[in-house]
Order: sequence, then C-alpha cells, then structure tokens
Amino acid sequence: MLEYSPELSIHLKGLIMQKLIDLLAERLESVNEIMPWDMEEMMEADPDLLVLDVRERDEFDTMHVENSLNVPRGIVESACEWGYEETEPELVEARDRTVIVVCRSGYRSIMTSFNLQLLGFNKVYSLTTGLRGYNDYELPFVDLEEKPVDIKDADAFFVNKILPYQMEPDSE
Repeated sequence: MLEYSPELSIHLKGLIMQKLIDLLAERLESVNEIMPWDMEEMMEADPDLLVLDVRERDEFDTMHVENSLNVPRGIVESACEWGYEETEPELVEARDRTVIVVCRSGYRSIMTSFNLQLLGFNKVYSLTTGLRGYNDYELPFVDLEEKPVDIKDADAFFVNKILPYQMEPDSE
C-alpha cells in the first residue's frame, strides 16, 4: 500500500496535470479554434450562430455574451439530445448551425467541442483563450438581466483568484 509523502503527492499532481495537458492537446488536434476577434466577426455575419457557454450557472449569471445559451459542461451530452431532463431544444436543433463553445479559459470548450463533433454537430468552434481572452479584447458582456457589464467589473471577474488553501503546501 502506498503511504502519503510530499514527494509522492507532487509526483502524482505532475502526472495528473500532464495527463490533462495531453488530453487537451489530443482533443485540440480535431477541434476548430477561433480567436475573440474572429468570433466577433462571425457573430456579426451570421445571426443564426449559437454561442454555447459551458461555464457553471453562477459564472454565466454574473456575466456572459449576449444571447448565449448556458449549458454547463457536465450536462452538455444529455442536453443536446431529446428525452432528458437536461434537454435544451435550441441545442438539440443546432447540429447544422455554427456553434461557438465558450468557457472561462478555453479548456472546457475544447473538451465540449470535441464531444459535440462526436455527437453530430457539423460546425463547431472553441473560443481560444476563453472568455478571459474575449474580455482582454474588450468585447461586451451582459449580466443576468441582459444589461451591459462595465469593463472594469469584467476585468475584476476574470482575474485569477487562487486562495491560500488552493496552493500547494510548502514542502520541507
């Protein structure tokens, strides 16, 4: 039986992060990515385009891209099919529409875009840099009431907020 040791913990953490990085890199090979400025142009050119926000509900409620659809990453696969409690009709019927998947940093959108393609979605894009990059490009957000969000509030929202307990303890 393995016993806990700081060295083992660091080693396992490194392996897990490497696995995540490898998985994202593997998925990225078959996912179309777009930059925030391309997303802006695509939204202007295609009124039928669907922006699918896969962040959690509280993230979405704080601020989101206007007219986007929120389906948290954990339920996307059932939300895009009929007959589930999570079914989102707009998403089910979007298989032939252009879909841009967005999240905070771009990782969840890569995984979701890959899975949507497997489920028959034909024109799927993942937003490179996520909504943090979208914000860096100073593109607009709205709040839960669809009112514009001040750029300073958006900047504050997207700043990393790693708390002390989320940091790796000092190893001695």
